[in-house]
Amino acid sequence: MYILGVNAYHGDSSACVYKNGTLIAATEEERFRRIKHWAGFPSQAIEFCLKEAGIKVQDLDYIAISRDPKANFGKKVVTALKQKLSIKNIIDRVSNLKKAASIEDEFISLFKLQSGELKAKIVNVEHHRAHLASAFFPSPFEKSALLSIDGMGDFTSTMIGTGEGTQISVLDSVSYPHSVGIFYTTFTQWLGFPHYGDEYKVMGLAPYGEAKYVDKLRQVLKFLPNGLFELNLDYFNHAKKGVNMVWEGGIPAVDSIYSDKLIAEFGPVRKAEDKLEQYHYDMAASVQRFTEELIYHILNGLHARTGLDSVCIAGGVAQNSVANGKIIQNTPFKKLYIPPAGHDAGTAIGAALWVYHQELKNNREEVMWHGYFGAKFTNAEVEAVLKAQNIDYRVLNDSELFDEVSQCLIDGGVVGWFQGRAEFGPRALGHRSILADPRRTDAKEILNAKIKRRESFRPFAPSILKEHTATYFERVDDVPFMEKVFVIKPEMRASIPAVTHVDGTGRLQTVDANIEPKYYGLIAAFHQKSGVPILLNTSFNENEPIVNKPEEALACYLRTKMDMLVMENVVIRRS
Repeated sequence: MYILGVNAYHGDSSACVYKNGTLIAATEEERFRRIKHWAGFPSQAIEFCLKEAGIKVQDLDYIAISRDPKANFGKKVVTALKQKLSIKNIIDRVSNLKKAASIEDEFISLFKLQSGELKAKIVNVEHHRAHLASAFFPSPFEKSALLSIDGMGDFTSTMIGTGEGTQISVLDSVSYPHSVGIFYTTFTQWLGFPHYGDEYKVMGLAPYGEAKYVDKLRQVLKFLPNGLFELNLDYFNHAKKGVNMVWEGGIPAVDSIYSDKLIAEFGPVRKAEDKLEQYHYDMAASVQRFTEELIYHILNGLHARTGLDSVCIAGGVAQNSVANGKIIQNTPFKKLYIPPAGHDAGTAIGAALWVYHQELKNNREEVMWHGYFGAKFTNAEVEAVLKAQNIDYRVLNDSELFDEVSQCLIDGGVVGWFQGRAEFGPRALGHRSILADPRRTDAKEILNAKIKRRESFRPFAPSILKEHTATYFERVDDVPFMEKVFVIKPEMRASIPAVTHVDGTGRLQTVDANIEPKYYGLIAAFHQKSGVPILLNTSFNENEPIVNKPEEALACYLRTKMDMLVMENVVIRRS
């Protein structure tokens, strides 16, 4: 049985394919289009997945779409009338819904099919149910509490439930216009970060400030006794104006959501070119702290309803790794699972699994402990790319490779590391990474000068050999997807300054020899020489989607000042 999962006409559009419950491939459309968060129909991602599975579109049994245009339709109509939405906004929404409802036509057009050739049954799965499925079904838990929390999807922003075996039950939800994601995005925009997906910048900014304004934010969003919440809509404009959901050319963009009242209460909107002042740092810290409190409030309420020890979380707000790292300490839950693609791209997986388990009641067999489901290339394919451009290179065996790369890092070099299957999700996990020595006090400056050219307040992440976590971090847990931030032990911070944020934390990735032996082997070689079992790991890109194929990795290497490029066992060095 083949099931294709698709996230279309929504941010981070994506596709995946399952064969008898086993994930064959998963990827985001942005990796092919080279436009961050690409939001249209993921045609190239679909073609890639079918190719990886070795099948044609006619061989599919089901196509699972992580949107249901019919979901909450009555609420949508009532809200549009009640809020007196503009005609333009209503037209935009109807246009987007029509696209989501015409997926079959897209497949017929893309694959030039005749009438009746597309045999697959198309199943629309409501957005947040797809999120819940993406977190629970790949988790190691037989029974678990569930939370989906993001900006908005199918007119819902938050959903809580339980999962047991092959079935998910929804307990409650929060509907439009109330949304934690919209709250966080609004203040992200107010802080001068207007682009879709900029929320992580507020997380990076927050440790430079003090959370002085948490009580003031309680005017903006109210915690409810039932464990949920509601916005004070006077501070936002989306309830009446709507949010732009039709993204031209697949480029996602969100209109400003803050109201005049928010500006009157919190001050003028910072322009992107304006200097960050202490007030901005303190507001970022306050927004982050308040959001953490809200997440714990929701989870405490969820635990009170379910009494379960484990929880699975997905949705855009589930990418808040700072909050994630504190959940076990601040709630009664004892176990937590967040998938590698907790954001909207992961709903493609959730939709497929919803069909396979929830509707067809097939048993669960796979736990997702890695996110390596994208494109891969052989040494021969890499060499062909380099030969075509007359690039000198060498091919080393693994032992030679680990020795040379680790020495380059110790000598202060920056290395592009391109291995195996590309990661599915927003994090580079040692397959499409840029690496550096975490002991260097100047590593952040070197990386930003040579390659990344990003804001100085944003931290870089540590990849650590799993068995050494307790030596460096105050909490010990599996963090395979870089999905949690932990406190680094005070006595260890001076030894790894490049990956220690200003507040003494690190967004770690624990590397398991059984799951990722090659990346583990490189870190182990560095450990043997330096005494430190950690590498600085950041995504292999330069203000673009993470590189997907050798040509893109080479182009990034050539236009930056990277010292070494390693693609599989092929090595290029600057003379």
